[in-house]
Amino acid sequence: MAVLEVRDLRCGYGKKKPVEIVHGVSFSVDRGEFVCIIGANGCGKTTTLKAMMGLLPCADGEMLVEGKPLSRMSEHERARHFAYIPQAHTPPFPFSVADVVLMGRTPYINKLAQTTARDRQIAYQALELLGIVGLAEKAYTNLSGGQQQLVLIARALTQQADVLVMDEPTAALDFGNQQLVLSRMSMLSRMGKAVVMVTHDPDHALFCADRVIVMDAGRVLTQGTPAECITTEMLARIYGTDARVVDVELDGGLRERVCVPVLAR
Repeated sequence: MAVLEVRDLRCGYGKKKPVEIVHGVSFSVDRGEFVCIIGANGCGKTTTLKAMMGLLPCADGEMLVEGKPLSRMSEHERARHFAYIPQAHTPPFPFSVADVVLMGRTPYINKLAQTTARDRQIAYQALELLGIVGLAEKAYTNLSGGQQQLVLIARALTQQADVLVMDEPTAALDFGNQQLVLSRMSMLSRMGKAVVMVTHDPDHALFCADRVIVMDAGRVLTQGTPAECITTEMLARIYGTDARVVDVELDGGLRERVCVPVLAR
């Protein structure tokens, strides 16, 4: 059974006369699967994520988590199934890294309760898994963008959710930190986490995805393996640009597929 099923999702924005942005989107995500949603700006990627997590009302369709309708879950229950990893941000107070990661335990404690030794152990294990235990006592606001993003991933792990959700998580990072964050998320999917990531960069999908969902004008245009979905023809269709998808040979006989923009001359 898929950990997440999205069936004929239709949703949009507006109270009196909602404007439908997403039109009949369907897909599923298995445990241990890394799914990338790609498409041009405004195609409905982020709207789909919000509705998928129950943050945006649906006009039609349903989401099932472990076979249970999302609509029947409380906010706390949804938080135990979905962990959202945003772009790195600056909080209003200079919390320590340990405190930021411990916030992932919020769905498991009431408003008056304090974190337990078990909560702190889970947070420490997340820091250890990502190799950032040494940052625990540092102020989150003093970290680099890449380090902040790893802390947010550790917070998501501490939440112990079934599905890790990311919306353009590397948009503000340099090239090295982009690869660092994506490699850590790929590692987590191999360990059994379901990962759903929205990205504008098809190279990211080629780098880490098991499956790609291509969206265009609020609909799923196609879905399949990265090799099936990320082609020269598809990039021209969804981005309106001239970019070639080519295979390159690396040291040791390794071959990778990459996207190469072509300059108009």
